[in-house]
Amino acid sequence: MKVVVGMSGGVDSAVSAYLLDKEGYEVVGLFMKNWDSNINSDVEGITDGICPQEQDYIDAKKVCDFLGIPLYRVDFIKEYWDTVFAYFLDELKKGRTPNPDIMCNKYIKFDVFKKEAKRLGADLIATGHYARNNNNKILRGIDRNKDQTYFLSQVKKEEFYDVIFPVGHLTKKEVREIASSANLPVALKKDSTGICFIGERHYQQFIANYLKGNKGNIIDIDTGKIIGTHNGLMNYTIGQRRNVGLNGHEKRHYVCGKNVKENILYVAFGDDNNYLISNEAIIENMNYISDIKPDKATCKFRYRGEDIDITIEYLTDTTIKVKYESAKAVTPGQACVIYLEEEMIGGGIIKEVRKNGQKLWYL
Repeated sequence: MKVVVGMSGGVDSAVSAYLLDKEGYEVVGLFMKNWDSNINSDVEGITDGICPQEQDYIDAKKVCDFLGIPLYRVDFIKEYWDTVFAYFLDELKKGRTPNPDIMCNKYIKFDVFKKEAKRLGADLIATGHYARNNNNKILRGIDRNKDQTYFLSQVKKEEFYDVIFPVGHLTKKEVREIASSANLPVALKKDSTGICFIGERHYQQFIANYLKGNKGNIIDIDTGKIIGTHNGLMNYTIGQRRNVGLNGHEKRHYVCGKNVKENILYVAFGDDNNYLISNEAIIENMNYISDIKPDKATCKFRYRGEDIDITIEYLTDTTIKVKYESAKAVTPGQACVIYLEEEMIGGGIIKEVRKNGQKLWYL
C-alpha cells in the first residue's frame, strides 16, 4: 500500500516515515509550505538568511534522501492565509484568543493536504501527531505530555478513516532513540514551539504588522480607577501576568477581563485569582469525532491543561453548555476538547465563560 507521509522537517515525521518504510509500505513524503515570510519581509523585518520553513524543507529532503523515498512539495500559502490566518486575525479583533494550529489541522493538513496526497495515489495518509487511531476512534497519544489530540478536535471524523499515526504509541524519548539508532539526519533537531507562522519573533511586534492596536484604558477592576494604557486588546489574554504595561506597580497583577466595545482592559491585583475562576462555559462550533454524546466526561480547556470533570448540556447540534466545579482562566476563543478516558469525543470553541450563572468580564 502507498502511504503519503506529511514531512515537516522534524523528528516525529521522520521517524513516522522510517517506521512505515521498515514495515514494507511504499512510502512517499509530502512537504507543505503554508507561510511565505519573504512576501512580508519588509513589514516583518526578516533578515538575510534561510527562512525557518525553508530550512524545514531542506531537513525533510535530507531525511527522504536518506531513506531513499521521494519527496514532493506543495504550496498552500493562499489556502492557509484565507482559512487559518484570516480566522486568527478575525478572532483577535473580537478580543478572543484563537488557536491557529487547530484550524491548520482542520483546513490544511486534513483537507487540502489530504487531497494532494490522494492525487499522488495515496492509500493511506500518515502524520507525526502523537495520537492513536483505533478503528476510527481517536485516542490520546501514549505520551500524555506530548499528546496532540487537542489539536485534532476540529477535524471532520470521516477524514480520519484513512489516516495513521505511526508514533502515537511511542513516547517522545522513544522517538528520539529510534531516530538516533537509525542515524536519521534530524535526530537531534529541536522541536518547534509557539505559533508556527510567528516562530521566534516577538508576538506583539508580529501582530502589529497586520492589526493596528487601538490604545485604551487599563482599569483596576476592584476600584474602577484608570491605572494605565494598553496597546490594543489583541495583545493580551486572560490570566496574563507579564508585559501588561503597568510599570511601577510592584504588586502582582493579572489580566482578568476585556470590554471590546469600550476598549477597556481590566486588571486585578493580588494572588487570589478570584476573577479567573469559573464553573460554566458555553461552547460553540462543536465538532463530534465520536458517535458517543456523553452527559458526563472530562475536558481540556487548553493544550496540556489538566483534565476537568464536566457535565454536558446539549443546547443545539453545535452548541453545548459545560459545567464543572472550578477552573482557572477559561478563555474565549480557545478550544474545549472533550474526552471519555482515552477517547477524544470532539471539541468546540469557548464562546462565553460564567461563574454561578453570571457572565464574567472576559469579553
